[in-house]
This record gives sequence, structure tokens and C-alpha cells, in this order.
Amino acid sequence: MGSSSGNGMINYDLSFKILLIGDSGVGKSSLLVSFISNTVENLSPTIGVDFKIKLLTVGGKRLKLTIWDTAGQERFRTLTSSYYRSAQGIILVYDVTRRESFTNLSDVWAKEVELYSTNQDCIKMLVGNKVDRDSERAVTREEGSALAQELGCLFLECSAKTRENVQQCFEELALKILEVPSLLDEGSTVVKRNNILKQKQDYQVPPSSGCCS
Repeated sequence: MGSSSGNGMINYDLSFKILLIGDSGVGKSSLLVSFISNTVENLSPTIGVDFKIKLLTVGGKRLKLTIWDTAGQERFRTLTSSYYRSAQGIILVYDVTRRESFTNLSDVWAKEVELYSTNQDCIKMLVGNKVDRDSERAVTREEGSALAQELGCLFLECSAKTRENVQQCFEELALKILEVPSLLDEGSTVVKRNNILKQKQDYQVPPSSGCCS
């Protein structure tokens, strides 16, 4: 499996929208930056929403992942609700050293997914971040796995800081999306629509420049 970051001008087979949700400070932005750029940065909390694009080859398909990073603070909640629409994958992130961020997954975030997600077949993944701080752990791996099972999610623990399992989070999610026919149809529709737009642009006659008679 290979991956490369890039922009929308490069050819790809399918396009998927992925959403990162969870409490503020659990490391959603760090997880995304770690995946996109192979570096780790200290990031300030996301204001509203941000997104990044990653080209990833899994299961023999070249995918364009548009990954939306949402703010965890309560005051941005109404702003981010619209971003659930048409997401093929949702990653629910908690901090293994913060018990509250874990309990909020079922108390707050899973309910939001149910309320706002328009995709019945959307693939969800539970991710416990910051396993590099194992001595401060407040949530066991077994608890994380049990909640994931209860919510019908995939499950992984990772560390955005050391990059442990970061790539696997997105690769496993993408592979699971590829197994769902309805999500595949949506992913290919986006690509077809973009190709039609590109063809239209290519066929547009350039404006005539001034010419001597």
C-alpha cells in the first residue's frame, strides 16, 4: 500500500469524504497532520472546520480522501453539523489519558452522528489517541474495543506523536468503505462529475487576443 499527498489535478479512481470528530484537545488535527505530512506539530485548537486532501492507494484503487477536521468545542457544534452530510467515513477520536473524552463519544458524538449523518452505510471508526503516554492511561484498550463494538465501529489505538498506527487508521477505514457498494457508487459519482467539469473547461475556447489586421 502506498500513499502520497497531492491535489485534485492528479487522477484518482474514487473520491471519499472523511470526518474527524471528538472533544477538543484529543489530537484530531495532530492525527491529520501526522497522516498528511509525516510530521508531528504542536497545533492550536481548530476554529470551526479545516480540511486536507490526501491521495492514497489501497485495495488496488487510487483514492482521493478529503478529510474534514472539526472543532470539538461546544460553540462550534452547529457550524460543524452540516459537514456530516454525505461523509463516507467518520473517525471518532478520544484521548486515552482523558476519561471524559471517551465517555463523551457515546454521550455526545455518537448521538451527533446518528442525528446528522445522511449516509446509512457510512463507516465509523473509534480511535484512541496518545498511546505514547501509556503511564497516564485512563481508558483501557479493552474498554475502547468494547465501546467500538457497541457502536458498530472499527477500532484502533494510535499516537499522532510517534505516528504509531496513524497510517493504518485511514487505510483500514478506506478499505472498509471500498467494501460497501453504495459508498463506492457515491465515490465514483464525484469523480465522474469532476471529470465532466474538467472536460467542459478543456473545451472552452480561449478568449481571442488582439490581432493586427
